[in-house]
Amino acid sequence: MRSLTVAREVCERFHPGLLAALEQMPLHEREAEGSRIVEVFRVHGGPGLLVPQQHGGSAADPLDAVRVQRAVSALSPSLGVGLAMHHFTVAMLFALAETAGRLTDAQLKVLSGIASDGLLLASGWAEGRTDQNILLPSVVARPTDGGYLVNGSKKPCSLSASMNILTASVALPGPDGRNNLALLLIPADSAGISTTPFWVSPILAAAQSHEVRLDNVFVPQELVIQSTAEDESRLDDLQTVGFTWFELLATSIYVGAASHLVAQLVATGRGSASDRVGVALRLEAAVDLVEGAARALKDGVTGDEAVASVLVARYAVQDLLTAAVNDAAELLGGLTFMRTFDVAYLMSAVRALAFHPPSRTSTVEALGDYFAGAPLNLS
Repeated sequence: MRSLTVAREVCERFHPGLLAALEQMPLHEREAEGSRIVEVFRVHGGPGLLVPQQHGGSAADPLDAVRVQRAVSALSPSLGVGLAMHHFTVAMLFALAETAGRLTDAQLKVLSGIASDGLLLASGWAEGRTDQNILLPSVVARPTDGGYLVNGSKKPCSLSASMNILTASVALPGPDGRNNLALLLIPADSAGISTTPFWVSPILAAAQSHEVRLDNVFVPQELVIQSTAEDESRLDDLQTVGFTWFELLATSIYVGAASHLVAQLVATGRGSASDRVGVALRLEAAVDLVEGAARALKDGVTGDEAVASVLVARYAVQDLLTAAVNDAAELLGGLTFMRTFDVAYLMSAVRALAFHPPSRTSTVEALGDYFAGAPLNLS
């Protein structure tokens, strides 16, 4: 499959040896609870993919990023989940860092270690619920000397066993008495952070998506990112960039997982040529939608237009992948389904795209209004 070959070549350029290292393990080992895939990713320079060059990273653009995401997810959808949570967080934080004064020296110091020290960022947002905005607060904080004491939990929280920094959204009281969204950068070894089992399903188990609890965790003021009177749009800009990257990267996970199954079909030659081409056409249409949205970001599309672009791609891709993997599995046949791990696993994994927010109903309504000329409102 030409497009998958291109994705693998891009991944090899940024992470030499990563795919070969993953292929040394069979799929069922890569995807199992306790798998070592995250550390394999870390030692192959994975955390720095979207970090700018001036901070020691690879500075991949959005098109490169979705291709790397697809190539990795074709071998390990679980690793793709972890990458999506890390990379979307990195992308939105460095989007703020592009403008002087929007991040403190302490915040920039944390970010500077992502590429050089292989730091992994876990996302304490709300992506586990389809009816919830991923940027809504999932923890609470109360002021204390020098910062805040944070309480709450995030479940599921991917990379819970490997994270170095937990990012968490929180509502902080503003001077006008209203709550304002803020983002916390919390070192994972802070006192009061614990992890407890949450994810029971064997599907995507290696993503380490368990519950992270925060019990009076102290976060210093300098690690709190919030809007100010001088920069009122700081958190709005962060939300838009974060949402756009999240949807783009999350969709790419499942394009990769479907690619694995469709590639098996093509390799085996099962079914007629027209049957195989029909399956491949659905997959390639999904690839083109994601890469088209990525090219738009690369070309500078921002704001509502960028969000609408990735949401259209995400929901169109979701339907295309469901049809592609169903037909691929049918053509591969019952014996392949019964005697291998891959078919049933990948079919189940691809369906998980439907569980990522926002919900289809609210998205379709919001996009309908947007295409009619109204502002895009996903709340």
